[in-house]
Formats: sequence, structure tokens, C-alpha cells
Amino acid sequence: MSGPAGERPAHALVADLERTLGDPAAESGPFSFAEIVAHEENDSLPPGAVELLRSWGFSGYLVPEDFGGRLRNLEDLFLLTRTLARRNLTLAVMFGSALLGVNSVWLWGNDEQRARVAGALLDGELACFAVSEPDHGSDLGTNETVAESDGDDFLLTGEKWPVGNATRGRFVTVYAAIDGSRSSLLLLDKEQMEKGSWTNHPFVRTVGLRGHDLSGITFDRTRVPAGALLGRAGAGLVGILQVLQITRTAIGALSIGTMDSVLRIALRHARERVLYGQEIYQLPVIRRHLVHAHVDLLIAECTALPVARSLSIVPSRLSLWSSVVKYLVPTLGEEVVQEAARVLGARSYLREGVASGAFQKLQRDHAIASIFEGTTHVNLHSIAAQLPAVARVADRPAVGGEGVLRQLFDWSEDAPQWHPSGRALRLTNASEDEITRGWGPAADEARRIAERELAGPEGAALVKVLSELSRRRTGFYTRIAAEAPDAASTHGQDQATEHSVHHAAASCLYTWLYSFERERAEPGGSGWLVLALQRLLRRLDHTTELEESCLPWLEELMLSSLEGPRHFSLQTVRSAAGPAQA
Repeated sequence: MSGPAGERPAHALVADLERTLGDPAAESGPFSFAEIVAHEENDSLPPGAVELLRSWGFSGYLVPEDFGGRLRNLEDLFLLTRTLARRNLTLAVMFGSALLGVNSVWLWGNDEQRARVAGALLDGELACFAVSEPDHGSDLGTNETVAESDGDDFLLTGEKWPVGNATRGRFVTVYAAIDGSRSSLLLLDKEQMEKGSWTNHPFVRTVGLRGHDLSGITFDRTRVPAGALLGRAGAGLVGILQVLQITRTAIGALSIGTMDSVLRIALRHARERVLYGQEIYQLPVIRRHLVHAHVDLLIAECTALPVARSLSIVPSRLSLWSSVVKYLVPTLGEEVVQEAARVLGARSYLREGVASGAFQKLQRDHAIASIFEGTTHVNLHSIAAQLPAVARVADRPAVGGEGVLRQLFDWSEDAPQWHPSGRALRLTNASEDEITRGWGPAADEARRIAERELAGPEGAALVKVLSELSRRRTGFYTRIAAEAPDAASTHGQDQATEHSVHHAAASCLYTWLYSFERERAEPGGSGWLVLALQRLLRRLDHTTELEESCLPWLEELMLSSLEGPRHFSLQTVRSAAGPAQA
């Protein structure tokens, strides 16, 4: 992500973290694959890794600027998390679990709560979000943990499991029913809790994320001050659903970081491995796996980054948009891991050798991305439940929609500062969805640009894929508006899946319109969009093939990005496409 003088502050920040963490292919160091894998064998973290992150100031990005931290917006944290996740997903999840544990404080806490938590996190403390229970999982309507009124205090009784950071975390945000009925969120500080009235469970042994504190906590009439209440009594379930909108979006960074690493590992192997007298990269099937993976990574970035920016711009849209990110981006991540595994062949199964065995760790760790913060099915249900309202106005651009889209998709400037407010988040989008509703005018503009500025097969391919997506989109939303499918049915889940494809296609198109205005007529400046839209169309029509004329430039860029700190990303595409960015 390093770039020329005058680069965005967010990109400069990421470049600094990249330099601090160093080359993951190095022989040693707390963020080298060699040490990460070696210590994972013992369910531990590399010595010095957490300390290095804290000394760099990573903990400061869990605390908003409004409360004395360094977190200006979710985009910054997203980009930093991607950088960390491409080396060690376990540590990225540790900090992500802490963010989940304190977001309720930023949204609904009082001044004292915010100041105490902010100060402790800046000193390196962690937090956790104690919601799940052993017998209920994601069934949030069934909550057996109870806080009974006792004078000016509560007596808390119940068990929460599994919980990230439950043992290492000092602060515990607990979901409990006050006096048996009003489900609420309470902020607990272990340093203020009576010893012996609560116990932590042993760490759970997991397939991936080895060394992560996934444990639990049991309360036995634990005395909690009434001032521990976060927000309004009885609003706990609503609060959980709103908090998850933020972390669901951030999970996309875990997937994109993983995609970057597995693509890099597979590409390097393809250049070094010789079979049949040539490097295996020259085999067409190998090149296809790698190009598909690269394009899918770009699609994931186009889909996730604007939603991260939306927390500062239109937070009321996160109910729908965060679920699209949480479903689609980990799904793309899983598919990229599979593409990389096919390139590695038998070596994808080894815990040593290629990249010190890091591929196996990345594969195991990333499996959690589609599970926590709501499984794939939970997020598809959330999308499907909102689709009828969106479909009824799908062909009516939202009032002020173009201004919102430019703020979301013009990445020449950092996202605005986030000022946390629980009132800004909603449980549904109603019919407000500028991303899918703005497709028609944007596609028309793209066709005009293609006919006017893009010569040859690239322009023709762009017009063709836009027309086909437009045709399918019109029929899709017309059917939903007429049918209003049951969100819990398999049909409803399938409809949510297709909506996510249209959302991602629109996101790629807006990114090109608003962030590639100077580059789109240059080599590669529009080819990536053609390939991304064709990859998405292929999810609806398996006969779709990629435009061959767009592939050589993208392959060359992919190879040139293999060594050094540059991510596989649209920032890299943009830097390479135009003389203004070179």
C-alpha cells in the first residue's frame, strides 16, 4: 500500500504498519510465517508479537478520537486489520474481539464508562462481548443470564460461552435479563468484581486461531453496580444487533487479508515450481486459478470498503449493507483459498514446506470468518427480510443518492470522522439502498464512457456485461416485489444471495466511476472492471467467460506486486494504471 508523496493519510498509516511488521517471508521475527507457524503448533502466539503491535499503537485504533484514541473512522481500522490479518489472523481476531466488546460503550456508555474503558484500552487492556450461551448460541431471544436488583446493585448469575477474550479481557460487556425480563447490556470491570464470584473457563481447543483466547465466564451472584448498565434497560437485544453491524463489516478485512496472503503464497509457488520442463505458472489452468482469485479479491475490496466508510457517512444503511459484506466477502475468501489450494496441489495439505506451512494456518483460521458475528445463513436471512422493501423501489434512484455514492466510492480522500451514536444505527434499511438503487443511471453513464473513451474489445465487453447484468437485475427485483419471498425459506436465501451479487456489481461500477476517472482510459484502468463484472455475472450464469484481452495487463500487475509491501488491491491497480498515479 505504499505510494507516492501526497498519498492519503490512511494509506500512509498502513504503509507504516507494513514496515513495522516486516516481511512475512523472513526467516525470523514475531510476524514471520516461520515463527507464527512454529508457535501455533503449541497453541501459542509468537513472543513479542502482541507487544510490538501495542508499541506501534494498534490498541489506539480501538478507541475513537472523540474519546482520546486514534480511531478516526472504520475505514482506517479496516485497512490496518487487513494488513495484520495477512500475517496472523489470530492476532487480528484478538483485537477484533476487543472492539466488539467495547463498541457498546462508545455507542451508549456514559462519560465515566467511556473514559475508564478508553484509558485502559490505550494502556493495552482487552475487552470481550459475553453474549453467547452454551445451550443457545445465536438464539439471542433465549437468554438465561439474569441480573437481579439488590439495592443499588445487581446480582449477576449465568454462563457465557464461547467468548473471545473472556479470560484475557479486563472488560466484559454482558447480555443479561434484568429482574428476569428486561434484556440489557452491562459493562463489567474485572478489577472491580469480587473475587470468587466469577470464574473463567479453560481455553477451547479449536481447529484454527490456535493461541486465541476463546473461553467463557460464569457468574455466581456477582455483585455489579447499577451504574454498569449501558444505555437503556431492556434495549439489550437491539443494542447487540446494532453493534454487530459494525463488526460484521470489519470481518471483511480478515477475509481480504487472508486472500492477499494465500494468493501471494500460491503465485510465488507457481513461479518457483517446475514441472514438465517449465514453471507451473505457464500452465493455463494454473494461471486461471490465480487470475480468478485476484479478481475476486478486487470484488471483495470494492464491496467491503464503501460499507466501512458508510459508518461515518450513512450509518443507518449498515443493517442491510453489513450483512451483504458478512455473507459475500468471507464466501469469496473461502473460494480464493480453494483456488490457491488447487495451485499448491499436495503442498496445500502440508504443515511445513511452502511458506513455512502458513497456507494451512490461513486456511484453518479463515474458516471462522463465515461463522462468527452471525453465520452465513443468519446474514442471508437478514438480507432476505429486507429485500421486498428494496425491490419495490429498485428502479427509483434515492434522493441525494449520487452525493452519497460519491462519498462512499471516491477514495481520493479518507472517510470522515466517526462520531459514535447509537441513535444513528437502525435495525432495518427500510427501502433505503443507494447502492443497488443507483445502478440504472450509473450503468447508462458507463455505457456512454465505454462508447466514447474505450476502444476495441474492452469497451465492447463492458457494454455487453453491463447490459446483461441490467437485464437480469430488472427481472430479479420485479419478481421479488411481486412475490415477497419468505426470508426463512431456501428460496429467500437464494434471493439474498443474488441480491449480494447485484450489490457487489454496483459497488465495482461506482468504484470505477468515482475513483478511476483519470485512469479508466489508460491500460488496465477499465479492464479490471470488465473482469470483475464478468466474474460476478458468472455467479448467475456459469457460461460467462472472462475477456481475454483484459488479462495480460492484470497478470503483469499481479506478478509485479508479488514482492514488496504492495497489497493486491485496487490501490495498486490505480497506481499502475495512470501516469497521474505512477
